[in-house]
Amino acid sequence: MQFETANGVLIARNGGEMLRIEPWGKNSLRIRATMLPELSNQAWALTETPESSHAEVECHEVDHWVGDGTIDKRESASITNGRICAVVNFAGVITFYRDGRQFLREYYRSYDGTLSRESRCLKTVNREWKGIIGGSEFSLNLKFDSNDGEKIFGMGQYQQPYMDLKGCTLELAQRNSQISVPFAVSNLGYGMLWNNPAVGQVTFGKNYTEWTARSTKQMDYWLTVADGPKQILENYTAVTGRAPMFPEDRMGLWQCKLRYRTQDEVLSVARQYQKEGIHIDQIVIDFFHWTVQGDWKFDTTYWPDPKAMVDELHSMGIKVIVSVWPSVDRKSENFQPMMDRGLLIRTERGAAQTYDYQGDCVEIDVFNPETRKYVWEICKKNYYDFGIDAFWLDNSEPDYGVYDFDHYRYIAGPALSCSNIYPQLYSRVFYDNMKDLGDGTVVNLLRCAWAGSQKYGNVVWSGDVPSTFEAFYDQLQAGLNMGLAGIPWWTTDVGGFMTDDVNDPDFQQLLIRWYEFAVYSAVLRMHGDRGPYNIPPLDTRDWGGGYLHTGQPNELWSYGEENYRIMKKYYDIRIEMHDYIKQLYEEASSNGSPLIRTMFYEFPEDSKCWELQDQYMFGSDYLVAPIFHLNQFEREVYLPAGKWEDTRDHKVYNGGQTITADAPLDSMPVFKRI
Repeated sequence: MQFETANGVLIARNGGEMLRIEPWGKNSLRIRATMLPELSNQAWALTETPESSHAEVECHEVDHWVGDGTIDKRESASITNGRICAVVNFAGVITFYRDGRQFLREYYRSYDGTLSRESRCLKTVNREWKGIIGGSEFSLNLKFDSNDGEKIFGMGQYQQPYMDLKGCTLELAQRNSQISVPFAVSNLGYGMLWNNPAVGQVTFGKNYTEWTARSTKQMDYWLTVADGPKQILENYTAVTGRAPMFPEDRMGLWQCKLRYRTQDEVLSVARQYQKEGIHIDQIVIDFFHWTVQGDWKFDTTYWPDPKAMVDELHSMGIKVIVSVWPSVDRKSENFQPMMDRGLLIRTERGAAQTYDYQGDCVEIDVFNPETRKYVWEICKKNYYDFGIDAFWLDNSEPDYGVYDFDHYRYIAGPALSCSNIYPQLYSRVFYDNMKDLGDGTVVNLLRCAWAGSQKYGNVVWSGDVPSTFEAFYDQLQAGLNMGLAGIPWWTTDVGGFMTDDVNDPDFQQLLIRWYEFAVYSAVLRMHGDRGPYNIPPLDTRDWGGGYLHTGQPNELWSYGEENYRIMKKYYDIRIEMHDYIKQLYEEASSNGSPLIRTMFYEFPEDSKCWELQDQYMFGSDYLVAPIFHLNQFEREVYLPAGKWEDTRDHKVYNGGQTITADAPLDSMPVFKRI
């Protein structure tokens, strides 16, 4: 192993691998390695200029057990940035220390450089590179020793009932309702960003942790240490970016359904809300308002005067958001020009098709700057210039017809090596151009994200999840972990995405419980595909804005008088909390804190709070205890140290105890810290 220690950077070379470790922000290090002659300077998620820091780099000799009972001297090197230190031994194995105490060590079980005298015959190395035959990329496996008693959080959104990810295997890939944001927060006082958009996998095993990239040119990860999760997230968002300030005029109710089919339907709903005395901040025009996928324009048969519609909605104080998909149908007027210019995703084998919902489609290649320019110019002309305020960037994973990631290729390379950053680049088609036009309040809605997406004005929702209590519970785990992965603007479809019968009393109970929760989240958004599906289409053509189905009404008053009363009651609570919600958005923008927070985020010294995953903090003041079971009308709530006031009857409780709280259908337990 050869070490270089110039300019506060540690470089080590061995067997064709070059390893580089350098300071990167407060108490943080960036670690990169490659089997190629040079490292790439690609920033990926690390887009912000890190805090200036002085690293101490040293080389020294250490004792090495040879195996015949003798000891010899081998060279090692270390780099220290504030409270974090990395030590690289003579075989290239890295051990990390926080305040002098080991918190992470690469997993190595081989003869030369073993860290123990056992298991050397396994010949397992810490960083395993395997060249991909016929290409210039490698598959990469990186292993770390497992830590006893460790808990892992963050990593984005996975549809599972586990908040603590220790013991879980996670696919590092984007799918509808699965969002890979590869930043992990440990209860041992560190955070790790896997700064690589390659498709892969991570296993937080009991025996070891393993990160895998299926196709990549280099290893790139970032580590930070701090006293607790709040400080870890602050360090992380300092180098990946923070959300802009959320506009005050969109902190209330967003109204949406699958789907408003005409201009008149949208205006009718908006006018009725006005009559009801309920202000909606934003109304959403869903998919297939267009002529053909990829035309990116209203079908004038059903939307004859979009500007007049937008003007009337604006006169009511309502913002307008319109759905844009990345799919381009072969029947679209834009298909052939985009195909000819290389602006669409390519396939490695067979026909050029990546998506097949309601058409034979290929999705746009957002890695190509010319694609981003082409799509924006059309959307500006056909939407933005009419006064459309924001864009619903659906299918932003992108949602391939089949998730055969090895089958697709972008201008930047194979999808296997970079696909996970697609949603971030898709959002920038709109964010960057809207900002360039002087739009100071860019807020778009996306179904996916990657590390750093928070800085591009993205509200991320959890996708097409089932309308079940089990899915509702899973969404809380998803949202809390998204927040710990640095994505503070997160929301869901109230009631889940799809139900067969809106008249089912069990579904209506789920809807109310979900709505109560959503009031205490970043964005309150009504959406869903509501059966029974007995509303006839407007058109017999197989294209255009009239042929695709619509679900049942999904406005607050659509579920009967009693349910309307409850939702109106909680709507009023949301409006009354406006100043507090604004404060939470300010915190997200200033230090990266999410709006919905794990209990341990606010109470890291309370060991019980690290176990709780069915209650959460809305900011620092409100403890929220949703109801996750049908016909459940009370539940246990743990109150941490301090004093807590029940927001319903104003009874005050001492903390440090578990109480049983009543929870009738119109009343979710919420406690205010006083």
